[in-house]
Amino acid sequence: MKDSLINLFTAFETGHLGKSFPLNYCLPVYHCVSDENLPHIKHVISYKNTRQFEEDLDSISKHFQWVNWEEFKDFTVGKFKPQKKIALLTFDDGFSEFYNIVAPVLERKGIYACNFINPAFIDNKDLMFRCKASLLIETIENKKDIHPELYRILFLDKGTTKDILKKEILEVTYQKKEILDELAEKLELDFKSYLKEYKPYLSTEELKNLTDRGFGISSHSWDHPKFGTLSLEQQMDSIHKTFTYLKENDFLYESFAFPFTDFGVKNTFFEELFKNKEIHCTFGTAGIKLDSVKRNFQRIPMEMGMSAEKILKKEIAYFKLKKLINKNTIVRK
Repeated sequence: MKDSLINLFTAFETGHLGKSFPLNYCLPVYHCVSDENLPHIKHVISYKNTRQFEEDLDSISKHFQWVNWEEFKDFTVGKFKPQKKIALLTFDDGFSEFYNIVAPVLERKGIYACNFINPAFIDNKDLMFRCKASLLIETIENKKDIHPELYRILFLDKGTTKDILKKEILEVTYQKKEILDELAEKLELDFKSYLKEYKPYLSTEELKNLTDRGFGISSHSWDHPKFGTLSLEQQMDSIHKTFTYLKENDFLYESFAFPFTDFGVKNTFFEELFKNKEIHCTFGTAGIKLDSVKRNFQRIPMEMGMSAEKILKKEIAYFKLKKLINKNTIVRK
């Protein structure tokens, strides 16, 4: 029913996107851009290729004015007056393709972006648990027989289909991520060797180079937990460790982008976080939505198997639909 209504509203979004866009700012978020097969991402992120990414940028450029971090900051406090609605481009997770593929495209087009990173993975010291899940699924797909120990580890009946097995792997949480290492051992999958050979993450040297070239490098937590499942103490510990790293390396320490989502994050977190006067704002990923925490801005996920124009039209339609029932603002307790 919900999808049918959204699609119906989307069909009526035929006008100028910039004019119909309900907010004065557009915050697209990507993770990776690549023309290659990336086993550590492909089963968890529908990343775009370079042609699709450039088409997205060109489409957004028609309707919005791209800004850098300082301009966005000034805009949020009324000091920057753009010629039209603004767009701030963001990336998450610090994948190496940002250096090799994304940055050259953005420099050619004159577009700034900020990449929100997890220091635990920089220099390929470790692999995020969802990337481990993706690699496990890739390994299982390429094997004829399933190791019987996998069923035991995941508490599944022997003979469970591959599809259910893969689904269970994808449902392993941050709190139980050690299970993924157990599965890898049974599959003779060496995450450390993969990190060493493929180097999926940016290095500190590359991050500093990107900073020198004018890009932003900021906080995405220490190692990518879902914040709504953590205690306040755990949340702040992840934040403090990450900000220490950012400051030590002269990166951007004025912002924080929630890993996964900010769903379930309470007011107490924001009250504690904004005690640090150096932090200007935070970012979620709920699409076009307002937030009862005024300094928490929601971004629009762009890796949904559709073009930027289609995604933005659907988001506009959904916002209008929610507005009818007064549900287009996230209210926190």
